[in-house]
Amino acid sequence: VTTALSEKDKSIAQKLLNFGACPRCIFRFCRIGSQDLYRRPYKELLSEVHEFLENTTEENKLPCETANPPHKRIKLDSVKEGEEQTSNGSHQVPNAENDRTAGGDENLRPAVCSICLGILQELCEMDFVKAVCHKINSSEYQFTSFVFSVSFPPQLSVREHAAWLLVKEEMEKQDFLAEKEDLVQLKEAYKWIIHPLFLEQLGVPADGKSLFEVSVVFAHPETDEDCHFLASACPSCFKQEKNKQVSNFWEIIHFPIFFCPLTSPKVPCTAVDIQCTNGAIFVAGRYNKYSRTLPQTPWIIDGERKMESSVEELISEHLMAAFKADSEFTCNSLTGRPFAIELVNPRKVRLAAEEMKELQQIINNSSDKVQVRDLQLVTREAIGHMKEGEEAKTKTYSALIWTEKAIRNEDIELLDNMKELKLDQKTPLRVLHRRPLAVRVRVIYTMQSEYIDEHHFRLHLKTQAGTYIKEFVHGDFGRTKPNIGTLLGTTADILELDVESVDVDWPPALDDK
Repeated sequence: VTTALSEKDKSIAQKLLNFGACPRCIFRFCRIGSQDLYRRPYKELLSEVHEFLENTTEENKLPCETANPPHKRIKLDSVKEGEEQTSNGSHQVPNAENDRTAGGDENLRPAVCSICLGILQELCEMDFVKAVCHKINSSEYQFTSFVFSVSFPPQLSVREHAAWLLVKEEMEKQDFLAEKEDLVQLKEAYKWIIHPLFLEQLGVPADGKSLFEVSVVFAHPETDEDCHFLASACPSCFKQEKNKQVSNFWEIIHFPIFFCPLTSPKVPCTAVDIQCTNGAIFVAGRYNKYSRTLPQTPWIIDGERKMESSVEELISEHLMAAFKADSEFTCNSLTGRPFAIELVNPRKVRLAAEEMKELQQIINNSSDKVQVRDLQLVTREAIGHMKEGEEAKTKTYSALIWTEKAIRNEDIELLDNMKELKLDQKTPLRVLHRRPLAVRVRVIYTMQSEYIDEHHFRLHLKTQAGTYIKEFVHGDFGRTKPNIGTLLGTTADILELDVESVDVDWPPALDDK
């Protein structure tokens, strides 16, 4: 500590002591960026800060020494009655004498820091880390790294700013220029201390890019008491206006003018919520559907299920069970043989190749309506590339068509000669409940007809992906133009529709042996 704190820091450190700061907050406000220093045991830091300030009078001892400090208020703009003034003009808040515990224990519990409210005291020690790790381990998540996020109670900003005003005043006396942004931020110092402890307990490193997040929410019972004065200090800052943002809040309220009713905290912050979440994973593959009555996605209109199941549900229910994902999930590109399913907050994030093959077999054995192959994990980026190329993808279909007017083979031959036929397709009525209303331009690349009888023929089509084939046949009340009905001059309808192939090399084929 003596090498980290210099002589010019002495008066600043004394100010912070009077404010009720813990040693680590003193280091932060003295702009000390040595991570190893913050990680040293709290009692050592406390002792060495005393050594550094050995000339401090008995009355100015670090408030963290006292077992139960008295209830006191800190005023920034004037000297309250009962305060003492040092030779350099700084104001001191008198401290109570040290009290012994009832049993005479020499190891007194530190008083709660008036700036961090205990965040850089007991809440970054190994006992707290072990409690968080117990929560992590009991949740059964699979992870190789983690990102740790914290949410602090709002009055920490108030207390931090109040302390900064004291430090700034002392700096100006020394003709030393510094900005608030130069201070070591509380979250930064906290993570410096706590990350190595998590590594020791979990055996995996902290990584800002990790998909596994551990989030801790801290709260404090005196939040309202500490912050309520701000409403009168700046009423316009707290109006309930949509999207209102205040960028220079502290400058707007002229903080030093107002009496800052900050009391010495009676208790430290507590962790009121500890949550673990894994980022989404994506499982892709190819499927074959063997039922014309089975929809691709759940068919639910106005809250009423119209079909018993869907391709999406028959596949995803087994994926969610295998990866222990939450019940919520979304599907991507489940409109043809390639598919990708997003699993939200999975406990497991990887399966061995043999386990994936077993999962594929479970899906295939569960229903005779859907079969899957090439089941594999893919990245979010791969999903993005797939979506970017969707409109360039082609699909081939076989459709059995009925016509109201009797037809001859010569009547349908005109379809064979049409190339690159452009369609204007308004969102079909059958999907309007789940798709936005729009007119989409799609292309029929080629058509090949097979005459069956005077009211039936089969049509083989190669189309742009996303083309609504049923609507191209019957016209959807004129919402698709042109359509088979207008091209042949008769009412037409589709009796059967089969997807024969999807011309996209995704996901990569796997060796199923």
